[in-house]
Amino acid sequence: MSNESTPKDAPSARQPAADASPLDEGALLEDPSVRDHPRHQQMFPVLTDAEIERIRRFGNLSRYPAGAMLYRAGSLCPGVFVLLSGKVRIVGRDGLGHERVIHTYTKRGEFTSDVTQLSNKPAVVDAHVMEDVEAMLLRPEELSAMMISEADLGEKIMRALILRRVLVIERGHGVVLVGASGSARLLALQNFLRRNVFPNMTLDAEQDPEAIALLERLTPQPDDFPLVVCPNGTVLRNPDEGQLASCLGLIPEFDPTHVYDVAIVGAGPAGLATAVYAASEGLSVAALDCRAPGGQAGTSSRIENYLGFPTGITGHALAGRAFVQAQKFGAHIGIPCEVKALYCDKRPPVVELADNRRITARTVVIASGAEYRRPDVAGLERFEGSGVYYWATPIEARLCRKEPVLLIGGGNSAGQAAVFLASHAEHVHMFIRGASLEHSMSHYLIERIMALPNVTLHTRIELTAVEGETRLERVSYRGAGGIEGSMTAHHLFLFIGAEPNTSWLKTCGVSLDSKGFVLTGPDIPGSGLQSMSLQTSVAGVFAIGDVRSGSTKRVASAVGEGAAVVAQIHRLLADARVTC
Repeated sequence: MSNESTPKDAPSARQPAADASPLDEGALLEDPSVRDHPRHQQMFPVLTDAEIERIRRFGNLSRYPAGAMLYRAGSLCPGVFVLLSGKVRIVGRDGLGHERVIHTYTKRGEFTSDVTQLSNKPAVVDAHVMEDVEAMLLRPEELSAMMISEADLGEKIMRALILRRVLVIERGHGVVLVGASGSARLLALQNFLRRNVFPNMTLDAEQDPEAIALLERLTPQPDDFPLVVCPNGTVLRNPDEGQLASCLGLIPEFDPTHVYDVAIVGAGPAGLATAVYAASEGLSVAALDCRAPGGQAGTSSRIENYLGFPTGITGHALAGRAFVQAQKFGAHIGIPCEVKALYCDKRPPVVELADNRRITARTVVIASGAEYRRPDVAGLERFEGSGVYYWATPIEARLCRKEPVLLIGGGNSAGQAAVFLASHAEHVHMFIRGASLEHSMSHYLIERIMALPNVTLHTRIELTAVEGETRLERVSYRGAGGIEGSMTAHHLFLFIGAEPNTSWLKTCGVSLDSKGFVLTGPDIPGSGLQSMSLQTSVAGVFAIGDVRSGSTKRVASAVGEGAAVVAQIHRLLADARVTC
């Protein structure tokens, strides 16, 4: 349970003086690292008069007097402003009141905002009108239409919008987290913000002087940690991810009267691929995920065998690109939005969210993937986030830097994690139940692991027990021949597969296999030769990716199914129109 407050005395040792204002020339320092950034010109390009003319048919002329605000951090931004005349100062601000000038727009043809304007999400910076402004305002739907119609111009603008969000994240503007280093709850919130690309900074409650000053004013109880200070100054005490998302304005709105062509449940590689291809072909798309874009693949430290990326790409980066691409084509993506049920007895089907909102769609794509499998070891859940992890990101890598780690699993995800962790940890011990990695891991990963001097593979071995007080301290195992043993371990990474995420389908009644995966096409008992290979036992409901029975558990396969299902959706919708 969390509660929130907005302290009147914003605590900050580095807070600007009371009479300082971004409207005062010279009151705030401009960040020189922004001006000298090697990609500064790509972040802040200037459109030519010809390019401005091409944009005019998409936007609307707007005027704002000096002293006004185009938008503020934590509030919805109307869209992208293309400056025709005047002056706009962009100020980065966090929840504690720290402010620094990021950029000042003075040239005709410069434009404001970052990539979140495609999804109508809250701004993370303030935009102050310094001199009377005349600008062209492109609202999110108009921005999307422009990027599709004017491809070369859209590419220039899109690159700038993406780079600006990266810049703000690097500078730490946005939400402030306060907690003890290594806290499981703090770690969960950090991962949530990282995967949703929301700028944040963390203060150590025991070490950072500013955190200590904040705690003196708020006098929190032990159960209040971690504290979160939102950009608008609201303080949350030990919030869950949903409460944090609500404070940051990330919860999307859906028109309850609109009927989408397709609702996609799950925003992993399969779901995002469906969103991209469906939206780009003119279908009305709603995509939903309870946590972040990318699914399990989004936590992968490096994917090196995905077509088109010879040097590899992190799952986080791949998911982020697909997420932006889907929004570019007009997909309405709701993250975080947890789906509670699917009602297939209604026509069209209805998706019900955990907050009881309902979304109606002519077709539904089940792309909900799978949940991390937990070994049957007593007390394991006590250490989740405090020594036990189901993914390996830079956040976890910092926690185990120059310390030994234990990694359990023999698939590609385990191999990618082992290679990544080996560059941070003192030593990586890999436990697998089989005799070798040959039947479960790609050859290139096996070679990479075998070549690493600080990775040791232990075969025919399984975890039996975990021990510790407030954090993981020791693990016990059973080896070949029943030999028992134990070792000191403060960091345990588990990559032992996943269970299908299908419990929410009970209200729909789609056919599942013996392990709970969704049956499709000819695999459905009594279906005969089902013409649509990805359709479930319920007409108009499809399944793709890891949640589908018999699917190949690879990112490329999931993306392929995401593209293929769109063709089948088109066919079904066309048949429905003919019937009508």
